Amino acid sequence: MAASFGVSSAAVQAVKSSASPLPSPPVIRSEARPISGRINRSRKAGKIATHAVAARTENPASAASKTGHEVLLFEALREGLEEEMERDPRVCIFGEDVGHYGGSYKVSKGLAEKYGDLRVLDTPIAENSFTGMAVGAAMTGLRPVVEGMNMGFLLLAFNQISDNCGMLHYTSGGQFTIPTVIRGPGGVGRQLGAEHSQRLESYFQSIPGIQMVACSTPYNAKGLMKAAIRSENPVVLFEHVLLYNLKERIPDEEYVVSLEEAEMVRPGKHVTILTYSRMRYHVMQAAKTLVNKGYDPEVIDIRSLKPFDLHTIGNSIKKTHKVLIVEECMRTGGIGASLTAAINENFNDYLDAPIVCLSSQDVPTPYAGTLEEVTVVQPPQIVTAVEQLCR
Repeated sequence: MAASFGVSSAAVQAVKSSASPLPSPPVIRSEARPISGRINRSRKAGKIATHAVAARTENPASAASKTGHEVLLFEALREGLEEEMERDPRVCIFGEDVGHYGGSYKVSKGLAEKYGDLRVLDTPIAENSFTGMAVGAAMTGLRPVVEGMNMGFLLLAFNQISDNCGMLHYTSGGQFTIPTVIRGPGGVGRQLGAEHSQRLESYFQSIPGIQMVACSTPYNAKGLMKAAIRSENPVVLFEHVLLYNLKERIPDEEYVVSLEEAEMVRPGKHVTILTYSRMRYHVMQAAKTLVNKGYDPEVIDIRSLKPFDLHTIGNSIKKTHKVLIVEECMRTGGIGASLTAAINENFNDYLDAPIVCLSSQDVPTPYAGTLEEVTVVQPPQIVTAVEQLCR
């Protein structure tokens, strides 16, 4: 059962009473023009839309090409987290070493000193317990952010994430919302071994009632963090361990990124390449080679792993008529498998060739660097797949 132990009723009431009505922020688009209105317009409050709609594409680089400031991806996550803690006193952080140590990858560095130990709560090594505590805190009106030191460790909290985070809104007859963010590092690192190299997207995608997003740039990392904290739904935010030191210039002004929109990374006409997280960069490496060979691939970072942005994906398929999916997730039952099923169900008549999906091999990730590399999709494989699709 979800528990609210560790959060007194008096403290909750104090936080609630101090929270004033919060204005909706502008959404910064590729032209860097603020567009007022609610984020996630495609769904009613408290409900997850089955088919999200992308109004237009973004280009983060152009949004802050002349202004803004440079940050690493982990710093962008911290900025988003700090801005939301400043904006809303109900936001709090739970996890191992998130306090004075600053988190395993320094995402929460300095926040304990600024906001105190009750809002940035160091927990014991007990994932099931502190995730349950976060669910209970959310039920009483707080907006907790749970950090897994490694996403693989959160398998110990799977019951809380599935049976409580995902289902309590439904099983309570709508009496409770669970505005909780569950985030942390995952993916195949560099010789971190099998247990620390897991891709858990496929584990969580079948849980009813949660949303899933994967950040890939400092720009969308900050925007997705802010949007996830403001969402009334439980959101799992996947961060790749090898992308934390990625640098990019982001806007100085406040912005959020929709939880339900894909990003058009590179427009093209010959083939649609769907990817996310670290594989975005493997795809863009391959795209350079493909362009030199005369191909014009369209690259989409799907970002929203649940629900899929079928509007953006569908419009691309109607143009190119060919689809390549590139993921780091496992092949069996992975995101690519679900995406393939969704495309076949909705856009089969527009396909001129079978969908090709490149995924990691269904084996525990080896420690040896050469073997580890073989288990993950590499740019030459992407080039070969596109050449075969476009024959």
